[in-house]
Amino acid sequence: MQSRTPVPRAAGRPRSTTADTAILAATREALVELGWSKLTLGDVATRAGVAKTTLYRRWAGKNELVVDAVAELFDELELPDRGTLAADIEGVVLQFAAILARPEAKSGLMAVVAESVRDDALRERIRESIVDRQKCLVVEGRARAQARGELPPESDPSEAARTADLIFDVVAGAVVHRTLVSAEPADEDWVHSFTQVLLLGLISLSGAQTPPRQPRSGGPDRG
Repeated sequence: MQSRTPVPRAAGRPRSTTADTAILAATREALVELGWSKLTLGDVATRAGVAKTTLYRRWAGKNELVVDAVAELFDELELPDRGTLAADIEGVVLQFAAILARPEAKSGLMAVVAESVRDDALRERIRESIVDRQKCLVVEGRARAQARGELPPESDPSEAARTADLIFDVVAGAVVHRTLVSAEPADEDWVHSFTQVLLLGLISLSGAQTPPRQPRSGGPDRG
């Protein structure tokens, strides 16, 4: 994944990655302790042990700072190679749900999404910093499944991109709704059932032959 540069910076002394890490960690800490409404750049600077001007040189304001702090959490997502498409999907969805269950992810994501309703620039930043950066996992997983022969290759790049968007929307929408809106656990049983539904859709969309139902990792098929 490409590294992020929160705001354009003039040539000069290189940025401190240590300061960036401390600032983003302090932002997440403040989100949990204070909540969105009481979080200030001054408080974040104090927690991170940097001058307030250091934050303003990197981020235009609180919205952008919180987006990048949350985006760093989602950068922890990895696509495991478990041998089958179904197992790979279950692995990454369980990781995604675990991140969303963290208090700092809940507070930060819900807050910036709410703010973005009336801020087009913020909505675009969320798309670039979180959505587009994680969509590469869909592309990687689909390519791996095609190499295994589980999905047919797609020769039309525009159609392949449209399909990747659709897969990401389905996965992200379902897991976010389950964990943050319904406040229900995205546990192994739910993830297994969701994966089976997603697989049926993928197979139908690609026109491939429906594969045998995949048993849940570590246990028999639950039917």
